[in-house]
Amino acid sequence: MRTQYCGQVTAADLDQTVILCGWVHRRRDHGGVIFIDLRDREGLVQVVCDPDRAAMFAIAESVRNEFVLQMTGKVRRRPAGTENPNLTSGEIEVLCHDIEVLNASVTPPFQVDDDNLSENVRLTNRVIDLRRPQMQKNLMLRYKVAMAFRRFLDSAGFIDVETPMLTKSTPEGARDYLVPSRVHPGQFFALPQSPQLFKQLLMVAGFDRYYQITKCFRDEDLRADRQPEFTQIDLETSFMNEHEITALVEAMFRQVFDEAMGVALPDPFPRMTYAEAMRRFGSDKPDLRVTLELTEVTDAVKDVAFKVFSGPATSGGRVAAMRVPGGASLTRGEIDEYTKFVGIYGARGLAYIKVNDASKPNEEGLQSPIVKNLHEQALRTILERTGAQSGDLIFFGADKLKVVNDALGALRVKLGHEKGYVTGEAWTPVWILDFPMFEYDDEDKRWTACHHPFTAPKDEHVDLLETDPGACLAKAYDLALNGWEVGGGSVRIHRADMQSKVFRALNIGDEEAQLKFGFLLDALKYGAPPHGGLAFGLDRIVTLMTGAESIRDVIAFPKTQRAQCLLTDAPGAVDEKQLRELHIRLRQKVETQVEVAKS
Repeated sequence: MRTQYCGQVTAADLDQTVILCGWVHRRRDHGGVIFIDLRDREGLVQVVCDPDRAAMFAIAESVRNEFVLQMTGKVRRRPAGTENPNLTSGEIEVLCHDIEVLNASVTPPFQVDDDNLSENVRLTNRVIDLRRPQMQKNLMLRYKVAMAFRRFLDSAGFIDVETPMLTKSTPEGARDYLVPSRVHPGQFFALPQSPQLFKQLLMVAGFDRYYQITKCFRDEDLRADRQPEFTQIDLETSFMNEHEITALVEAMFRQVFDEAMGVALPDPFPRMTYAEAMRRFGSDKPDLRVTLELTEVTDAVKDVAFKVFSGPATSGGRVAAMRVPGGASLTRGEIDEYTKFVGIYGARGLAYIKVNDASKPNEEGLQSPIVKNLHEQALRTILERTGAQSGDLIFFGADKLKVVNDALGALRVKLGHEKGYVTGEAWTPVWILDFPMFEYDDEDKRWTACHHPFTAPKDEHVDLLETDPGACLAKAYDLALNGWEVGGGSVRIHRADMQSKVFRALNIGDEEAQLKFGFLLDALKYGAPPHGGLAFGLDRIVTLMTGAESIRDVIAFPKTQRAQCLLTDAPGAVDEKQLRELHIRLRQKVETQVEVAKS
């Protein structure tokens, strides 16, 4: 029905007759000549309708925004001075010879070039929202990125294997989405949080290099930029160590960014241990575009009179300082706003010192309500370690380790971008390595896996599994980009006896392990190769590439923050017959909360 896309008509087509199909983006009547901007997924082209062809002109007069048209015309240059450099087709226009309305449209709920829309309005009318040029660009880029990943992995010998969507519930991580079985009363499938176990089984089966771009599901507590279903680029490979896997993956990222955006990422990516990242940046996904860093001062304030500092310093907490060059110019109102901000992360306040004269580490050279409670040696150590100069400001975090890291880590990023403490680099990837194997759950009084229970410990830390799990490091690695964790993985445990040791460290007994993971433990006994892999969030990667405000802007049909689809009104009620077939009875009528009242 067409010879090419609207957005692909260029000066190379001059004097050619073209047939185009698309939507009316805008119609303009200029004193007897009608201009129609015809739009499709590749962009716009200007169509000129003159009154010499009466029948065609009458149709052009009747069309409105979002009508679907087929038109035939001749490509010609735009008159001098009317070119549009922002369009691929901006040098030309199409003189219309014939036009047909393929379908009319009612008045849409909003103009597709309106950028001032609430997200609820957009998601309720998602079909129209997806016609907006920015959304078309976002989803086209998503497609290009996915294809670039596929091309690299195909060329590297990986094969695409589908793994099950209905699987066994293994409640060790986030909450599963459960699917009741009709033919097995009282039993449930779970939607996969990850293909983790199946891709390990594929390695045992000898498929050597696997990948999949797949949907995963997590019924977790809702956060601003999380989705209950998300897309994962998943890969696993045998006979490669940590360094070889991460080197392969960063080569893949360089190729994908080059193909999709023409961006050259650094070669090689910098590498940093988890311990260093937390010490310097308070985050295991540091934004290296920001130049501000944290400085450890816990030992320097253990004996000060200021209990806000000495309390955490002597009870296993952390006291960290962050120097803000020239920050003494910050107003009290700005400091108060930053104090409110760190409160989001559990901080009970935000101590600070303004450095008026760095040569005087006392109340004469330093300005702050806390200076009088810190002895001169502590102040001198703080100034020396932070490298503070006259005119600087030092912020402090003092609390439990997690609170300090979360609060100052977030403040570092916010302050850095707001006040311009940045390197000017557009893209700063970094590998974070040597993660702790376990973290202690105070509520359950047991160790839990930092990544997942199938991650292998460092070879030199195997003995610590039984003697000191908290000191055990894992063969795990995460890739961070501009302050976002875009993916992560590990070398896996490939021996059944080692997997059993890790289960015991996690307080998972042999009987429970066999019940939940028996199929994996059994498979590992049949000559499982050394293997490892990673998984990347496609949604996050494309969000970073587009500069979108939310991952919902790069997903065709996303859910809201409350895990609802406003377009289809899902989730919804089902009738009693369906429940009976699934052997389910609701204990009471549930009052549904509708997020948005549709008119």
